[in-house]
Amino acid sequence: MADLRVSIGQLQMANPVMTASGTFGYGLEFQDFVDLEKIGGIIVKGTTLHHREGNPYPRMAETPMGMLNAVGLQNKGVHYFVEHIYPKIKDIRTNMIVNVSGSQVEDYAETARIINELEAIPAIELNISCPNVKQGGMAFGVSAQGAAEVVSAVRKVYDKTLIVKLSPNVTNIAEIAVAAEAAGADSVSLINTLLGMAINAEKRKPVLSTITGGMSGAAVKPIALRMVWQVAKAVKIPVVGLGGIMNWRDAVEFLLAGASAIEIGTANFIDPAVTVKVAEGINDYLDRHGFASVKDIVGALEV
Repeated sequence: MADLRVSIGQLQMANPVMTASGTFGYGLEFQDFVDLEKIGGIIVKGTTLHHREGNPYPRMAETPMGMLNAVGLQNKGVHYFVEHIYPKIKDIRTNMIVNVSGSQVEDYAETARIINELEAIPAIELNISCPNVKQGGMAFGVSAQGAAEVVSAVRKVYDKTLIVKLSPNVTNIAEIAVAAEAAGADSVSLINTLLGMAINAEKRKPVLSTITGGMSGAAVKPIALRMVWQVAKAVKIPVVGLGGIMNWRDAVEFLLAGASAIEIGTANFIDPAVTVKVAEGINDYLDRHGFASVKDIVGALEV
């Protein structure tokens, strides 16, 4: 049995496998299908300062080797989370991480400040890269200055592990990662969804109510791998890789490219137990190749 333990900032994980926000609810929805405590970290659905209804339906569409979503960060707000969700998840013995989003810098900071007080939440993932909201979200993640501004504001009020989720819808993602690092990020996660669209040819109308949405699934993996590789070479903080990871082999590729940990998103909809299977597959790979620790393969791509 290889040592699968990894560290992201102050965050200590039993294995490098996490769930991607928005694909695993609050974890509770999956507890009948998978042992939650065997997952390295569970990143719960996006949380904002105030209640959000999200975008009108239809807001999901299937694509070849993937899907489009335009849910739009639907949630009942951070105060509802604190009062109603937190008591239900605080005793799950793994890392429960909150994905934080907002429409302005002050919203991000206030939401992070509130979550900072929750003892059983050891980290947040700062979503500056959601392409499905009209205000905020990706607006902060498409420039180094915007990323630095929001990360700096959150860092002043949040003293636990801060992971910053980056947008792939940019020309130079490494530059933005460096800016997030300089502003106080403990880690960066990438990639969020790629901006895409679907059209119903018979009706001559877009499939999604928002016209465009975020594309995820197996089709985005080559782009995500390339960006993880570029960012891992540019920053000194740990990189969390995601985007099209469907099985253990995909996960190993991200680790080789430089990711210290990975997140699984769309694959959860296909197989709700995929996270644990991926962790077991990584272990098997390490054993077969004679590696004592998962850390031995992080960034071990030979080029």
